[in-house]
Amino acid sequence: MIKISIIDGYVDEPTCLGVPPYISPYPRYIAGAIRDFDGNIDINYYTIDQIRKDSKIIDFLTKNDVVITIAGMSVPGRYLSGFPASPNEISNLMSNLAKPIKILAGPAAKHGFGISGGKKTREVEDVFDLTIKGDGEIVISELLKDGLNLETVDSSECRKNADQIKDFASKGSEIVKQHPFYPHYLITEIETYRGCARSIVGGCSFCSEPSKGLPDFRAVKDIINEIKALYENGIRHFRLGNQPCIFSYMAKDAGKEEFPKPNPDAIERLFKGIREVAPDLKTLHIDNANPGIIARYPKESKEIAKTIVKYHTSGDVAAFGVESVDPIVIKKNNLKASAEEVLTAIKILNEVGSKKGSNGMPELLPGLNFVFGLEGESKKTFELNYGFLKNVLDQNLLLRRINLRQIIPIPGTRMGKIGNKLVNKHKADFKRFKRKVKEDIEQPMLKKLLPIGNILRDVYTEKLDGKLVFGRQIGSYPLLIGIPGLQELNKFNDVKIVDYGFRSITGVPYPLNINNASRETIEALPGLGKKRTIRILAKRPFKNKQDFLNVLDEPEIGEQILDFLSFK
Repeated sequence: MIKISIIDGYVDEPTCLGVPPYISPYPRYIAGAIRDFDGNIDINYYTIDQIRKDSKIIDFLTKNDVVITIAGMSVPGRYLSGFPASPNEISNLMSNLAKPIKILAGPAAKHGFGISGGKKTREVEDVFDLTIKGDGEIVISELLKDGLNLETVDSSECRKNADQIKDFASKGSEIVKQHPFYPHYLITEIETYRGCARSIVGGCSFCSEPSKGLPDFRAVKDIINEIKALYENGIRHFRLGNQPCIFSYMAKDAGKEEFPKPNPDAIERLFKGIREVAPDLKTLHIDNANPGIIARYPKESKEIAKTIVKYHTSGDVAAFGVESVDPIVIKKNNLKASAEEVLTAIKILNEVGSKKGSNGMPELLPGLNFVFGLEGESKKTFELNYGFLKNVLDQNLLLRRINLRQIIPIPGTRMGKIGNKLVNKHKADFKRFKRKVKEDIEQPMLKKLLPIGNILRDVYTEKLDGKLVFGRQIGSYPLLIGIPGLQELNKFNDVKIVDYGFRSITGVPYPLNINNASRETIEALPGLGKKRTIRILAKRPFKNKQDFLNVLDEPEIGEQILDFLSFK
């Protein structure tokens, strides 16, 4: 019996995220192609983090017939629960595997490994027997049919249409059970379509999506069937993130128009159908949205936003690819929206989605992605981008996220030819801009978004750093929450906000049992400080509120924090 292992080195692309807690479609589709060929093939799935922690996995991999590595970062990000595999790491790992056929798939196979913002991609030479330039699931399917004959397989073969992968998507759903975050903290990234409507005009200068051609929409029933299969395999967290613009799903005249008219009926059928097959899901979020579409079609976009809010879970984010509001940069790089259009799109989502939802976060807000190092960039670009963000703040509009990154010049794109010379030229300007945005925009925005005392539900504790635990809610671009004191990891807690970082908040478990809380946690409560905390620790346990208030030198401070506390 053939034995195949899939190594998930994680992907991060303009339209796809596969870094934990996310699992991308890549390993699921490939597993589905294998299962479609022969249901008896032994398929094993490992993340790169599992291999980093357990060298015995390498011994197991040496006994496989085929090892498929999925990797590639073309959009730099900041990660908490995992980090994408580096080219050196993959090269060293593959050099230890003599027997298996070694295959590379994903963005790294097509464009090379992205290292970080502002740096060119890197290739991994001479360690793989097959590098898939096409679609992994299609090439693997053909390779199996050809009896693993590397000489006859076409490594650049791509799917002809979305219908070709409908069975792969469902049959590969079982692979999620092997992910270390399964089942409670694993989010499946769902593809609704691929290709970019703006590819008819070349698309944005830096983006790899236009190379995938015109939009090829997956049928509503196929997406719903995939989610049904994932749901039956225990998944409860979903994100419709693997597309350039969710508002453009099944858009009318897609392929003919650069900005096709949205199709609210199709989105209604999709979201309603998802809820019918996954009635007890815990997360249903989106990701990418084109502000140019939303601004051009406000009526249809409002209808779609209302549909999303009706069926999704709160704390959702529509990530706008703004890139720059500098008119020169917009023109030279064929960007998708002007400053005025972006502002219009922000207002529309604020109108529909700014109300607080059941998890304590607003229902649906925009996130803005800016890219630096683009053609035409000057010192004026930084001034214009800052002025735009300040205007958003001054108008009391809410943003859930501001992402500032330097370009990775992807081979095959226009910026791939220009390279990173502007990144290097404006390094100091970029650092100053990031710091200014953190201090003047992001922290004030956080305070508007989530006042002290706001309760956030179902915060998952992920990482311990000294005596500070970091946690997040599950979903698109969740807010990072620091919880002082030693808390149990891998648990869901409600948290009440006590303070702010620049891009994160500080919270304490809610309600906080004052009789067993740690010193660091108590000290984080508003107005207490070290001396009062020591007094509280010395006088514990407290029977009731009054017993607690009697200990404090200023009872009014105690009154202010009673809402945080439990005396059980």
